[in-house]
Amino acid sequence: MSLPRLIVVFCAMALSLRAATTPNVVFIFADDQRADTIAALGNPVIKTPNLDRLVKRGVAFNRAYMQGGNQGATCVPSRAMLLSGRSLAQIDEKLMKHETWPHAFGQAGYATFATGKWHNGPPSISKSFQNAKALFVGGMVNPLKAPTSDLLPNGKLTPGKVAPKHLCEEATDETLAFLKSRDGRQPFFAYLAFDGPHDPHIVPDDFPVKYDPASIPLPPNFLPQHPFDNGEMVIRDEQLLPWPRRPEDIRAMLADYYRYVSFLDLQIGRVLDAVDASPYAASTIIVFAADSGVARGSHGLIGKQNLYEHSMRVPLIFAGPGIAADQRSEAMCYLFDVMPTLGKLCDVTAPQTSQGRDFAEVLKDPARPARPSLMFGYKTIQKALNDGRWKLIRYPHIDRTQLFDLRSDPFETKDLSADPAQADRIKAMLERLAAEMKADGDDDPLTAAKILPADWKAPAKLPQPGQKGY
Repeated sequence: MSLPRLIVVFCAMALSLRAATTPNVVFIFADDQRADTIAALGNPVIKTPNLDRLVKRGVAFNRAYMQGGNQGATCVPSRAMLLSGRSLAQIDEKLMKHETWPHAFGQAGYATFATGKWHNGPPSISKSFQNAKALFVGGMVNPLKAPTSDLLPNGKLTPGKVAPKHLCEEATDETLAFLKSRDGRQPFFAYLAFDGPHDPHIVPDDFPVKYDPASIPLPPNFLPQHPFDNGEMVIRDEQLLPWPRRPEDIRAMLADYYRYVSFLDLQIGRVLDAVDASPYAASTIIVFAADSGVARGSHGLIGKQNLYEHSMRVPLIFAGPGIAADQRSEAMCYLFDVMPTLGKLCDVTAPQTSQGRDFAEVLKDPARPARPSLMFGYKTIQKALNDGRWKLIRYPHIDRTQLFDLRSDPFETKDLSADPAQADRIKAMLERLAAEMKADGDDDPLTAAKILPADWKAPAKLPQPGQKGY
């Protein structure tokens, strides 16, 4: 046999050996899905049989968080943080300044694929993934009518046709086609990014799962109106319902929202079935997460432009080889820790610019801790620190602080900041928040130069929200 032929055979054998010993990854990413929208994790109303079976197979994190946003469309920085492994203060939202984790997987010998929502600029798609199909790059869309585009390996964008199916279903079809094309000779990393359950909450008319609004309980922290000006009271998301928020309107919104989650669950089931029926079922890690939560009536808010738990906490489930089954973890982590963890599990070298921490050991022993504290931010107007029990939220523009004991008050309904017994704790947490912000390159002040009134009334005439969606 000639030397060139020997080299080809050797490379093929090495590739096959790597595929046989290296896990594949299927990463499913939802848009604006609260952490409390999975039946197996405690929601008694919602129907999510496929997410439930994923929970049964793996480790579900009760305290996974996105870190925040520097614009109303928080999905943009959230996805940039996830894919780059960098923090909010350090991200490049267009993903062009730093190597991404999907690119690192490709460099390590993986076949990489993406489909669905891409919100970080078209040029970064081919920089991150070897193959991308039928992605859409907008924000708020009608998922039954939005045009899509095929994104070629060279990054060229070609006009697509009006979607013949719901965009989430179409993206699932693309993922199934990619999975079917795998021959087992090369490990793969597949990224399926849904645009739901982001509003508008539209699913096909013939989707059989429906919810009676009267059967939907209000969030435990429902309020008709937020008690003060958080700095973002009339952004587009908050204009989805009038003030004061009426219980019947919130229930109707949640019924549509839950129906959308159930529709996504159907698509997730199709992916799980395809993996289960494949020859690589035992060697595939499946991860489910979302880019943010959302208020939907909690604290009198509708959107995600706030730092309360309902908007910051996200679902996160890992299942696959070497991962504990049917376990819950209280380990705290950021979304931008997820890719470093997958890198550890798959023996992929981290990009030099990645800041995230891997919590792979938690997947073997869910009782282990991850991060001791988490820091959050939204623009310059909201900052927060969570030390595992105590949560402090600071509003620099109105010189106001909230303090919550998450152990006894997980829904953040009892602000303890006026309690004299908490004065030292608040002082210490503010100092720690300032120090952690500075260490991460966030120079925003915790007290604004000009203090604005905290009182807020709904305007008689709303500003035009424009066409840009969040």
